[in-house]
Amino acid sequence: MLFAFSEPHMGSLCTIRLYAEDEAKAADAAKAAFARIEEINQCASDYLPESELSRFNRAPAKEPVAVSAYLFQLFANSLETARLTNGAFDITCTYAVQNWRRAKRQHKLPTAESTAHAIAMTDWHALVLDPAKHTATKTKTGLLCDLGGIGKGYAANEALKVLRARGITRAVVAASGDLAIGDAPPGKDGWDIELRTFEQPEEKDKLDHFLLKSCGCSTSGDLHQFTEIDGVRYSHVIDPKTGLGMTKRVACTVIAPDAAISDAFDTPLCLLGPKEGGKVAAKLPGVQARWVSLDDAGVPHTVTTPGFPRKASPQAPAGE
Repeated sequence: MLFAFSEPHMGSLCTIRLYAEDEAKAADAAKAAFARIEEINQCASDYLPESELSRFNRAPAKEPVAVSAYLFQLFANSLETARLTNGAFDITCTYAVQNWRRAKRQHKLPTAESTAHAIAMTDWHALVLDPAKHTATKTKTGLLCDLGGIGKGYAANEALKVLRARGITRAVVAASGDLAIGDAPPGKDGWDIELRTFEQPEEKDKLDHFLLKSCGCSTSGDLHQFTEIDGVRYSHVIDPKTGLGMTKRVACTVIAPDAAISDAFDTPLCLLGPKEGGKVAAKLPGVQARWVSLDDAGVPHTVTTPGFPRKASPQAPAGE
């Protein structure tokens, strides 16, 4: 039987859809999965003043800090993504993120001085990990880390692991736009995943449908979170090199072996675009990407990596 559960976590609504033998087993598994998501939120949130990440950000520079397995793995994943994308993904662009949150509230661009400072403080090389001692060290005074670009996908993936450990393999965990997708529903080739880009109508028959299983799927770009300042539309996606929100009208969907990977790479591939982003994706086993952009006339253009799944016809909801 198909069951669905939702709870607010990590600043958004998290949803779990799963197949289980009975409601009691389904509810118990979902409760454990949500608990794992909240556990990671308590570790990785920069909004919670006493989260492990917040405490790490307040710790002195140049002193190794022992960190949990979750935080160490998130840091390690982040640094590897930064390396593979040549800094297009950088969890140390926290000052730029803070500037941009303020700019969205005030509808005013950050000052040139604050932007220059944000760029100067962005340096993923200044976060050093010691796998043997399980420590993390900030080598630059004032360095701050923000895991908003990778945390939800990681949490969704960990929640799916919890479900699998309880014998539930046919499930999807959605943490905002990041999906951790398990085995296909009974009698289906995959879960019916809908992707929306730009001005497509909300009606379901106007969305792009894909059948996906045993993977992660994440989308980043100029869809829902943006602001207009002085007539210019800025995305919530921050370019670490400029310290400002992206102005290109583009969205990138990444399908990867798991949601931790798809969430890590959707934002940098969005920033890099199809040409450079495609080169990065080609080096990542099991990673495919789709870019949808708007030209100056508002006409959408789609580019995909060679193995990106084909669209599917809309399916009736699983379980009907």
